[in-house]
Amino acid sequence: MVVGIFLQLYFITAWIFGESGALDAHRGVGNVIWLAELVVLVAGLVAWWGDWRNVAWPAALAVVGTIQIMFVGDIDDPSGNSSGWVHGLHGGLALFVLILAAVIAHRELRALGLRAPR
Repeated sequence: MVVGIFLQLYFITAWIFGESGALDAHRGVGNVIWLAELVVLVAGLVAWWGDWRNVAWPAALAVVGTIQIMFVGDIDDPSGNSSGWVHGLHGGLALFVLILAAVIAHRELRALGLRAPR
């Protein structure tokens, strides 16, 4: 997911600077990331069932990721958007999704013994 979010940033920036096909790539990778967020939630529920403190991380990722998607405005007709400032939260919340994904990856690698404990 972390790599996918960096790809998202690259694709949307390429689109802003005139590469029309980059928007489709941005949407496609975004769909894969959102699916991965749901997979992480299911895996977290299975792996940490009953340990709700650990389940909270993948749940937060799925919730924030879904809310982030809900802030996408109409790209084809921006004049129909309620506010560019509100829809700007789509990009802003992507940073929180990135941070949550990185924290979860770090925590799970440590739980699996693949990273040194603190």
